[in-house]
Amino acid sequence: MPLGAHQVYFGTGSDLVYTRDIDTGERRPSVLEDVARAARLCDALDEIDFVMSFALPSDLPNEDAEPQQYYALLHNTTKPVIMTSFSGLEAFERMHAMACLVSGGDAAFRQRPNYVMYGQFVSPLQHDLQAVERLVFCADHGIPLIYVPTIMPGASGPLTLVGSLALALAESLAGLVMHQTWHPGAPFIFGACVSPLDMRTMLFPYGSPEWRVSDLVMAELARYYGLPVFGTAGATDSKLMDAQMGAEYASSLLVAALAGTNLIHDVGYLDSGLTGSLESIVLGAEQIRWVKRFIAGMEVEAETMALEVIAGAGPGGQFLDQDHTLEHLRRVTWTPYVTDRDGYDSWAAGGAKDYAARAREYAQELVISHRPVPIDDSTDTMLRELGGLVALRRTNT
Repeated sequence: MPLGAHQVYFGTGSDLVYTRDIDTGERRPSVLEDVARAARLCDALDEIDFVMSFALPSDLPNEDAEPQQYYALLHNTTKPVIMTSFSGLEAFERMHAMACLVSGGDAAFRQRPNYVMYGQFVSPLQHDLQAVERLVFCADHGIPLIYVPTIMPGASGPLTLVGSLALALAESLAGLVMHQTWHPGAPFIFGACVSPLDMRTMLFPYGSPEWRVSDLVMAELARYYGLPVFGTAGATDSKLMDAQMGAEYASSLLVAALAGTNLIHDVGYLDSGLTGSLESIVLGAEQIRWVKRFIAGMEVEAETMALEVIAGAGPGGQFLDQDHTLEHLRRVTWTPYVTDRDGYDSWAAGGAKDYAARAREYAQELVISHRPVPIDDSTDTMLRELGGLVALRRTNT
């Protein structure tokens, strides 16, 4: 994923505490299998460009969480990965050793990194020790580092949006200075998450218009500084796959793409960043499919203008059986995954299913049928030793 100006990519988010079960529909604590299933689904969906864990496994000891998350991702997707690190430097070191193993060694990893580290820190006006340890480790090992503050105007930043953005800019640039002072030229990704604290609920809203404005500002600043930028979209404060979710997914994804944000994460988030589901990933991918078609625009050339075809059809003619129609049908026509375009009678005969139900069935089908590229047994044995998985079954069996 080359991260030049206006090169846009979409992916999921990390470490959701709860998962809405694909089979029962119930909200429950996330487990390691949720990481594997979400990664497998993302591997099958062309619109998802990169993958994050999407679940914080409640069934793992904290010190092994990231290496085992990473192992589950490696077995279920070949797409680029963005990882988090919250268990300490030892777990991070093991995870990085796993990445170097599948890359072909340290030199090969530095030439073509297969994961990016997401390095958040605690605002305001400070860089906590764990964040700085991650920053130094990434700089030393050539790991691309996303280093962003998350600021809540009115709580951890000024209530005015521009004031909190000024704070976010200062904090992110301070991280850049530390990073480049430690290792000049190490890969660094800029950005910030800024959304006002809801003073009524004391929650951090993911669907706020202020967050969309802040991502736009950070994208503009990133281009000014010549840096790649990390942002957020495809997330909602709704607890269900409902109209609110659809509105907040669609508006945020379109704004982020038009802003030219390089890495757009958190696709599929529900419940203000607490809950995820497989069907919400499908619905996010559907919206990304629409957005990618929209920003692609049109090719204007003789073949697409089709003036000779129009003349050939003539007054009162039709284009259904024209060679031009057949040649361009699949290339230029946007085709949805689960959006309903049936007539009423056909829709009713098919069970009168709503958008969420169709997405759930599609997600179930892909998770069962998709087969990721396997890892050879000798490499897998070494990965399991590094990840602390010797006694665990493979997560994709």
